[in-house]
Amino acid sequence: MVSFSHADTGTTEAEWAASGVAALPELPLDASRLTSMAFVVLAAHPDDETLGAGGLLAKLHHGGASVKLLLCTAGEASHPESQTTTPEQLAAVRLNEFDTAVSGLAPSAAWQFLELPDGRLAAHEDRIEDAVREATSGHPADNVVIVAPYRSDGHTDHDTLGSIAARVAGAGGHGLLEYPIWYWLWAGPGDAAWQSWVRVPLTAAEREAKNKAMGAHASQVEPLSEQPGDETLLSGTFLEHFSRHFETFAWHPFTAGSNTAADAERIFDEVHSREEDPWDYSSSWYERRKRALTLGALPKESYDSGLELGCSIGTLSEELARRCRQFLGVDASSTALLQARQRLSGYPSAEARHLTVPDEWPEGTFDLVVLSETGYYLSPEELSELLDRIRASTRPGGTLLLCHWRHPISGWQLDAEAVHAMARSHLAWPAHGIYRERDFMLEILVAPSETL
Repeated sequence: MVSFSHADTGTTEAEWAASGVAALPELPLDASRLTSMAFVVLAAHPDDETLGAGGLLAKLHHGGASVKLLLCTAGEASHPESQTTTPEQLAAVRLNEFDTAVSGLAPSAAWQFLELPDGRLAAHEDRIEDAVREATSGHPADNVVIVAPYRSDGHTDHDTLGSIAARVAGAGGHGLLEYPIWYWLWAGPGDAAWQSWVRVPLTAAEREAKNKAMGAHASQVEPLSEQPGDETLLSGTFLEHFSRHFETFAWHPFTAGSNTAADAERIFDEVHSREEDPWDYSSSWYERRKRALTLGALPKESYDSGLELGCSIGTLSEELARRCRQFLGVDASSTALLQARQRLSGYPSAEARHLTVPDEWPEGTFDLVVLSETGYYLSPEELSELLDRIRASTRPGGTLLLCHWRHPISGWQLDAEAVHAMARSHLAWPAHGIYRERDFMLEILVAPSETL
């Protein structure tokens, strides 16, 4: 557990602003997707919902999304040394503040008070978990997002509630947005955690609604009285972290689905039988731009032997073949490979082969391996095996390029962030570079040379 006090100066907002936090990629859910979903928002104490997700609540209300809030405690322990206000009196004040704040942010949202003791949520995990599961029921699993405190925020109640939310989301296949609060105080730009998070931009109206809601929590942003023990709990310096033109979350996409590599041939043969180019690889600006960035990210101009895993209809394969003296593209869909072979027919040293990885694997070694839009079509166990195959087949100093769409992948267990994180941890290869934007992420790892 992190040791800190609300009175600590901590990391200033100026330091966070200089860190690049404002350049984090956007949450990969557009407005229409957001507002078609159901959100269950968890707060350990009144004001958590406003600090961490007030702007998001305003955005969801404006778009017409279904929102339910679960408030665990009344926050009655925020001023334990007060000589003027009892915990019971403070509880009543803070519940009224919560109601006022939520009414200003999302007046159509329903909320429920669980009446649990402030500072002791860890002793009531079963009850909280039951309440969260009940709140998520009645909606399709992949249409529910749980919004909860960051599970490593440093406050015992926040950490407990965040862990419960993660457990329910993982078991139910729901999306999960974790909002940090005290993290901004005790952590610093050098901490690695925030660098994989996402941001939700806020409009001027959403920021105004959040600021007004924060003012409604007067017991926290103003002193209870002039007496000792009644000091302001949330200082102006601390509140600067929550006046940004965006909010920041650790995003964990939906995990519903049990498809594996064994299902890939059937699924993608069906897709390609209906349409020659189902993802508009050839025509869409998004795909053409992404290919250009992918090719531009390769650290070498040419390679002796390249391998593309999941080559589909061969639009990227054709470009890679120009950069490789020998090239092999493999895919589980024999239907897609008909087009890939046609595209590669003008390159005598290039080939497209029907293989279902990781169980099937080509012979030889490669100094370029490309895993693009493919890693999340494997189970975690299959991806682990695939990475072992890549390790064994990549020449010293060789390039591994990963590129994946950052939106939820319905029917499969993994997503872009999980695939790239597994590759980093499993291989532990030096990183050449990483690029993220709202729709996709691109990463280059380099196999260690023999001299290392």
